[in-house]
Amino acid sequence: MVKLKNYNGVVKHFVLLLTFTAVISCAEKKYAVTKIEGKEIGITDKQPEVTEIENFIKPYRDRIDADLNTVLGNAPETLDKSGEWQTPMGNFLADITFEKSDKVFQSREKKAIDICLLNHGGIRSIIPKGNVTARTAYEVMPFENSAIVIGLKGEQILEIVNYIISEKKPHPLKGLTFTIDKSNQPKNVLVNGKTLDKTKVYYVVTSDYLSNGGDNMLFFKKGVEKYDLDYKLRNIIIDYFKENKTITANKDIRITKE
Repeated sequence: MVKLKNYNGVVKHFVLLLTFTAVISCAEKKYAVTKIEGKEIGITDKQPEVTEIENFIKPYRDRIDADLNTVLGNAPETLDKSGEWQTPMGNFLADITFEKSDKVFQSREKKAIDICLLNHGGIRSIIPKGNVTARTAYEVMPFENSAIVIGLKGEQILEIVNYIISEKKPHPLKGLTFTIDKSNQPKNVLVNGKTLDKTKVYYVVTSDYLSNGGDNMLFFKKGVEKYDLDYKLRNIIIDYFKENKTITANKDIRITKE
């Protein structure tokens, strides 16, 4: 009688070995970046137009252009950025930001805004004489800045005054007036016609950028209260255009230099 050896154990080990080898060979290989190359491709009018891309974009461009180019009002004269301590554009932006933001603030918080302070550098364009459109608003305010209200004590309001004097720039200002004397010091500091109270909390509307200390306006970071109105400064301009067909700037003197 012939006796056969039991090979079951050997076969099992052989199958396991093959399976393990197959798994290892099929595992995802890891690669490492060893070199990166690139070059700048300028986009100019000399670049040939790709018909397929142009046909895809055109309906969207036409719709956007129609919205941006719709006439919303008219400016009888140009509102420019020229001026030593205040400018037509600065007064206009400060006034409408104060007005539109105050309505929202009073509705939500039952409090009134006292002052508006923006930055001269944030005004990117003038409003030329003639028709004004939504595109005009985008040119003036291309940034996605929102209106923020900060509660500042009177001491910080005085810091604002000293900041403006030291900066020597016509930052848009509303609600705050003062005189710069011959020694370059402030006097007759008034908030809406009333003498500044250093212990009182005043509500100042500004942009979210400035509220975080932008343009070195660090006094905003000392605020005791902060409210986000969720209202884009650009939309404030557009809303004002829609509601006021004649666009003009107040020419009252807010900062006087002796």
